[in-house]
Amino acid sequence: MRVARMAGLNPAIVGIGLLCVSALTNAQTVAFQESFDSGTGQFTSSGSVSTGGYARLRGGSSPGSITSRAISTTGLTNISLSYDRTTSGLDLGEATTVSYSVNGSTYTTVESVRTASGRVTFNLGAAAANQGQLTLRFVVNASSLLEYVTIDNVTVTGTGSGGGGGGGTLPPVSRVDVDGPFSTTADTSTGPGRNAWVVRPTTLGANGLKHPIFVWGPGAGTGPSNYDFHLRRIASHGFVVFSETSTGDGNEMRAAITWLINENNRAASPYYQKLDTTKIAIGGHSRGSLSAFGAASDTRITTSIHVAGGSFDGNGSSNLRKPAAYICGEADTSATPNCERDYRATTVPVWFTIMDGVSHTQAARSGLPAIVGWLRWQIGGEAARRSMFLGSGCDFCSGMWDTQSKNW
Repeated sequence: MRVARMAGLNPAIVGIGLLCVSALTNAQTVAFQESFDSGTGQFTSSGSVSTGGYARLRGGSSPGSITSRAISTTGLTNISLSYDRTTSGLDLGEATTVSYSVNGSTYTTVESVRTASGRVTFNLGAAAANQGQLTLRFVVNASSLLEYVTIDNVTVTGTGSGGGGGGGTLPPVSRVDVDGPFSTTADTSTGPGRNAWVVRPTTLGANGLKHPIFVWGPGAGTGPSNYDFHLRRIASHGFVVFSETSTGDGNEMRAAITWLINENNRAASPYYQKLDTTKIAIGGHSRGSLSAFGAASDTRITTSIHVAGGSFDGNGSSNLRKPAAYICGEADTSATPNCERDYRATTVPVWFTIMDGVSHTQAARSGLPAIVGWLRWQIGGEAARRSMFLGSGCDFCSGMWDTQSKNW
């Protein structure tokens, strides 16, 4: 759909959010996802457990088990649990057991199996619906270290809009081109060097929410104050947004991530246990995009966003390990050719758009609806946002958005 120009309005922000209302209303809401790309992630482990893009629970004298953080299913019904599991070598009388609890002490068995392979989905029943403290547990009961089960891609979904519960599940919104439901506060002169901004929801951790993290790099010759509108818009959707002057090499982004994780673990910090450190995105505009390329190989990162900032040498995409978004402007004759070259070289899942009539300086503001939507999809737990970017009729694929994607 081509968006008509209206007096005083940028076509980038007219009507985008309204296109996905019915899809989000009727789709399953993702309350929890874990793919074990960063160790045990949102699970704690006991006994013999190893990770490597999966969790492997071994038997022996100290059998492996993993237990999830508390998951909110507030506002959700028809709760389903899905996961991949493959057993190896379990003998008669031995088993892998999967169970859940709503009170942290009494567990209900979902599956207990000796031989299994592939993905399964179980409806957890009415007892798991509308809960604030749902936990999952995976245990192997086997006598040898050579006997094990491999678990991956654990997902909890439900029907409904959700209630903004813990662990990165954001309150639902119908639009991404307007402010979200959170009032915002800017903490300036903060961070590891006391020269950064953190723009965040004024009240952190409401209803047990752990806020996803976004680290933003400003363009050359600018700083966080030049992007005050952008940072507040993103924070109003529930993200904690860190920003400081960009170096172009990404070292400042790595330091920011380390600082935020440390603050989440420091009891006296206002961020203590209020951040979802398993859901971290980085991004930036112009030189800030170069910083994001420089830091993109960091294993703590879930996704990266590159706005009007293709790499100068064409090698920026070689650092990418996770899905990326390239957002560039048609009228930007300096950066957009580099964006196109980076896109051709990218081997990870990537989404690339060129915005009609948008210049280098306009790209961050014009692309803001796509940035918010991408963050809500990639680190906000809203799997239904995928349809805004990929597939036939996607929202950011027509009108002013000239879009390509690959490797999905």
